[in-house]
Amino acid sequence: MWRLGLCGCAMEKKLTILDIARLAGVGKSTVSRVLNRDPKVREETRARIEQLIAEHDFTPSKSARAMRSQSQKVVGIIVSRLDSGSENQAVRGMLETLYASGYDAVLMESKFEPAKVSEHLAVLERRGVDGIILFAFNDLDYEAMAPLRERLVLVAREAPGFSSVCFDDEGAIHAMVEGLLADGLRELAFIGVEPGDLTTGARRRDAYLAACARHHLTPRLALGDLSHQSGYRLAATLLSPTTQALVCASDTLALGAAKYLQEQGRSDVLVTGLGNNPLLTFLFANARSLDLGYKRAGAQAASQLLDQIERGEPPQATIAASR
Repeated sequence: MWRLGLCGCAMEKKLTILDIARLAGVGKSTVSRVLNRDPKVREETRARIEQLIAEHDFTPSKSARAMRSQSQKVVGIIVSRLDSGSENQAVRGMLETLYASGYDAVLMESKFEPAKVSEHLAVLERRGVDGIILFAFNDLDYEAMAPLRERLVLVAREAPGFSSVCFDDEGAIHAMVEGLLADGLRELAFIGVEPGDLTTGARRRDAYLAACARHHLTPRLALGDLSHQSGYRLAATLLSPTTQALVCASDTLALGAAKYLQEQGRSDVLVTGLGNNPLLTFLFANARSLDLGYKRAGAQAASQLLDQIERGEPPQATIAASR
C-alpha cells in the first residue's frame, strides 16, 4: 500500500475507514461508532480498533466525517435457493430486523455451490458491507472464511468459532411422530433426503429412526433428493395398504407425496411436512405442516449479526425452536 511522492520517495498510502475495518475484522459501521464514541461498542472491540487507528495514524477525511451520520449501512445475505420457501421465510425475519435498525440488504444466491459462496463473499468484501448472513451447507471452506468470523452469521449449519443459528431438526421430527401417535396412528413411513445433506438428510432421518426405536415402531423409509418429484416417487415406493401416515423431511417432499396420494385416492393417509408452507395444507386436506421456526430463526440471525457489528459481541451458536 505505497505511492510515490513528488520527491520520488515512497510514501505510505493513507488508510480509509474500510481498511481499518478489515484489519480489525469488523464492519465499517463499527469503526464509525468507535470514532463517534458510541458507548454500545464492546470494550475489547473498541480497544482493538483504537490501537489500529493509533498504529496507522488514521484520520478520517473531511468528506467521511461529513457523511458519517448519513452513511449507508448494508448487510449481505447469501441464500442457497431463491425459490426455497423456508429460506424466504427466514429472509423475511432478517429483513424486518435489519430494516428496523436502519440497514439495507443485498441478496445473493449460492445454488449450493461452494465456489459461488467464495465469489459472493469476495464481492461483498469489496463492496465493504457491514456484515454477512450465509445460509450454509456441506463442503464450505470455513477456514477461508475465518477473517470474516466477527461479522458473519451462519444459518442452518454450525462451525467452530462462528456465530450460527440452526434449526431443531431432531426435535421437529420427534414432535411430528408424537403428534401422529397421539392420534392413534402407528403405521408410519418416512420420506427423506440422502444423508449427504447433514440437516434435512442425516439428522431428520436419524431422528425418525430414534423415534421408531423409542415407541417400538417398525421403521420404513425411502430417501431421495429435495424436490416435489422425489416426494412423489418415494411415496409410490413406500405406500402400502396399511400405511396410515407419511412423515416427510420437508414440505417440498410432502407436496409431492400428497399429490401421489391424491391420484391414488388414498385420503385415509395423512401427510406431514416441515416448513409451514401454506400451500401444503391449502391444497391437501389430509396434510399437516410443522413450523420449524424459519422466520424467528432469520430474525435471530439478524439480531446476532447486529450484536457483533454494532456492539462487538462475540459469536454465539443458537438453536431456533420449532412450534
